[in-house]
Amino acid sequence: MEPIQIDITILAPAEKVWKYFNEPEHIKQWNFAHESWQCPSSENDLKVGGKFKNRMEAKDGSFGFDFEGIYDEVIPSEKLKYHLEDGRKVEVIFEKVDENTTKVTEIFDPETQNPVEMQREGWYAILNNFHKHVENN
Repeated sequence: MEPIQIDITILAPAEKVWKYFNEPEHIKQWNFAHESWQCPSSENDLKVGGKFKNRMEAKDGSFGFDFEGIYDEVIPSEKLKYHLEDGRKVEVIFEKVDENTTKVTEIFDPETQNPVEMQREGWYAILNNFHKHVENN
């Protein structure tokens, strides 16, 4: 299957966007697709070969999973590449539009269990939560 690409423009400097995207105390504030979900824990060893693990779960406890992977490339304030446990690849590009504007683009391999459009919508909802967290803090 073709990779899925989504993007969003955030009114913040690339350095702030990078920090909020990668620091666990921030990840826990935005890393969920719907307000009925949460991200109660986050670990992030931000280096090539380093691992990340974000717990994503319904607030009512009915369902949850660990979203985890290993970094393949880390260029601070510019790019991340990582692969998930199932081998799917993800690339995140932080493009400095100007001093106070950053475009974030995510390119990811879809999984085979859910429709592509559902995956696009879910990842975009999380990216939009991230956008709101950065701009409101």
